[in-house]
Amino acid sequence: MDEIPAIIDTKELSRKMGYEFTRPELLAEAFRHASYVNELEDPELRDNERLEFLGDAVLGLAVSHFLMDVFKDAKEGHLSKWRASVVNERMLSEVARELELGTYLVLGKGEELSGGREKPSILADTFEALLGAVYQDGGFDSAKEIVRRLLLRNIERIGEIGPIEDFKSLLQEFTQETYRTRPEYVLLSETGPAHDKTFRVALFIQGGNVAEGEGKSKKEAEQKAAREAFFCLTGNRENL
Repeated sequence: MDEIPAIIDTKELSRKMGYEFTRPELLAEAFRHASYVNELEDPELRDNERLEFLGDAVLGLAVSHFLMDVFKDAKEGHLSKWRASVVNERMLSEVARELELGTYLVLGKGEELSGGREKPSILADTFEALLGAVYQDGGFDSAKEIVRRLLLRNIERIGEIGPIEDFKSLLQEFTQETYRTRPEYVLLSETGPAHDKTFRVALFIQGGNVAEGEGKSKKEAEQKAAREAFFCLTGNRENL
């Protein structure tokens, strides 16, 4: 397997991002997938997971800045939901595809054969790694500007569709990105007469009972359980 070049020719990528690296080794690291490093077994070679970790934090902070600027009167609860709807695997993988990040990835043979260049999870992680690389290369203002160029339109679109109330979808996106799994809803009880039933639902993640919800329909009970689970898992219990 060939060594990663010290400098990646990414003139078109730089044009789309509006940013040119002064330390190209960071750019190379951002595209170096763990599958490649694991196969190479070179202890001196870094994969992009550390940059991804950093980029995730930078992205969350930048999006929070823009949400507060765009929605000046919004409460913290809505801001948290809106941030989660922007910073998720589906949204980030779409941006990564626009930038054609898959063409720059350096993958291991197994990941290459399994279509890793098109996997939403890998693309989303690569975008975060790229943002982490920009932060290390040019600081927060440079990274924030890239977020503005690439994601501000999605943030502004939230104002057109109004507050997000589909917590089942929001929670599923969060759990898929964070835990690589989907929530499971189990009907615990169904009480009352036929015309006035009450449903109670339990929500499980990775086999654990995370939350429960009650409503006049199974859908309402599931939404309430998803709402509780989402705010608990994201550290926003005060919004319950």
